[in-house]
Amino acid sequence: MSVNDQDFKNALKLWASGVTVVTAKTESHGLKGMTATSFSSVSMEPPQILVCINKVTDTGEAVLEGKSFAVNILKANQQEISNQFAGGASQEERFSNIKWHEGETGSPIFDDALVTLECTVVQQVLAGTHWVVIGEVQKSECRSGEPLLYYNSAYCGVTSE
Repeated sequence: MSVNDQDFKNALKLWASGVTVVTAKTESHGLKGMTATSFSSVSMEPPQILVCINKVTDTGEAVLEGKSFAVNILKANQQEISNQFAGGASQEERFSNIKWHEGETGSPIFDDALVTLECTVVQQVLAGTHWVVIGEVQKSECRSGEPLLYYNSAYCGVTSE
């Protein structure tokens, strides 16, 4: 017996997560990017992460075709970037107001992200409506700031009490 959709959504919205934008670039797809909160570390040796990408997204197609991607972990003041990459804006519009450069793997790296991870795809598993993509981290860069978090269907920041 499975839980119904609404009960599942209500339960998962109480899991606080960081907010990332997954980016990729290929010759046939061009620049692609999407907001993703389903992101996690997998392994220290070798350094691997995973991200879950809806199988119908053009960003997912570019990641799987190009076999490389970047994860841009957003800062607390980057809610607008998260919204821009989550909404109905075209891919061209998504990248238009972002300072970015091409990373070593060819994927777009946000200049002001809290953390950027450049990855190569080592495994992909279809799970329901999403691809679980495991990437080996080829390069990482950390910057100062606080993370953007998503909890209970809203953005929030880190607070210390």
